Amino acid sequence: MRRRSLLTGIVAAQFVPAAPNIVRAADTPGVTSSEIRIGSMAAYSGPASAYSAIGRAHTATFKWLNDQGGVGGRKVNFISYDDAYSPPKAVEQIRRLIEQDVVACLSNTLGTPSNSAIVKYVNQKKVPHLFVGSGADKWGDYKEHPWTIGWQPSYRTESQIYAQYILKAKPEAKIAILYQNDDFGKDYLAGVKDVLKDRFEKVIVASYEVTDPTIDSQAITLQNSGADVLISAATPKFAAQIIRKVADMNWKPLHMLTNVSTSVGAVMEPAGVERGIGVISSAYLKDPTDPQWKDDAGLQHWRDIMKKYLPDADISDSFYVYGYAATMTTIATLRACGTDFSRENLMRQATNMKDVEVGALLPGIRINSSPTNYHPIRQVQLMRWTGKTWELFGDVLSGSTA
Repeated sequence: MRRRSLLTGIVAAQFVPAAPNIVRAADTPGVTSSEIRIGSMAAYSGPASAYSAIGRAHTATFKWLNDQGGVGGRKVNFISYDDAYSPPKAVEQIRRLIEQDVVACLSNTLGTPSNSAIVKYVNQKKVPHLFVGSGADKWGDYKEHPWTIGWQPSYRTESQIYAQYILKAKPEAKIAILYQNDDFGKDYLAGVKDVLKDRFEKVIVASYEVTDPTIDSQAITLQNSGADVLISAATPKFAAQIIRKVADMNWKPLHMLTNVSTSVGAVMEPAGVERGIGVISSAYLKDPTDPQWKDDAGLQHWRDIMKKYLPDADISDSFYVYGYAATMTTIATLRACGTDFSRENLMRQATNMKDVEVGALLPGIRINSSPTNYHPIRQVQLMRWTGKTWELFGDVLSGSTA
């Protein structure tokens, strides 16, 4: 198939045979002669409402696509509901999307707890569950749920990279981990254990529930353990809290922070930009606050969309970049479908992407998937908070089991 370089930085995915365990649908639900209905959900309210920026970026990017003429002769009717980061609410909203709105597919549904609650139902219904908005490692399990594919690097891979870095930077370190008590947080424990092996028994851990008001008591416990390295596997609200608390306690560990909570506008500024100096995380997307991307063509396309469709958006908030990049990946899949938007073909194209380039990804990082690789992005680059921006350092890295 001929490759096309677009302003958006996308290279069309190749057509290949369908995976053998996906059965062709009898019709094309969610598709008419003029539209394709696509559904999603995000935490527009609740404890993880910082992620609402992602949902807003989804909508804006599909509006841009429609203004360009849509895809395959059709416009996208994008329907996104609020699940408030609540698994029961997520089930209710996804049932509404599939049974009442009759969407052709789902795109970048947000959150590990919410997606965990819906994945069995979605696969029973054989609805393409494209580019899940969560890095839980289980989204790569193509045998267990063949209609669900991840997008971003898995949390397990990310934490393997952190553990590898810690062993080089502070080989004798005493390590503490703060983690959210769900599949999101537990993947970080698993990744660190992959690298430390028997040494993991000496790691000090403290968990919190997403309904907790603060993590102050956990922070005090971890500091009192004598740890000189802290890994924080926390969603944005709690990430801002732990950064602020560590600084207020005058604790100075080597602090590694999950990359889902590196937004300048949603995390670093609420925490206090000076408090986070020296925190290390990782990136696979370009940071809109990094001066090196000021004239970057990939991010300029994102800025143009923000200016036209979300003029009130805080463009220091990287969650808008995330939502844009994930949606551009879905758009690449739609374009690869030609005019066949059956659920079977949507899944076929999503699971056979070859070196797809999205302009918001860091140089050297491409999207690749296959019927046995449901983790399309497998690389990150480490970065350090300077007090003003995230500064990239080192090479593009992969985890030990990537």
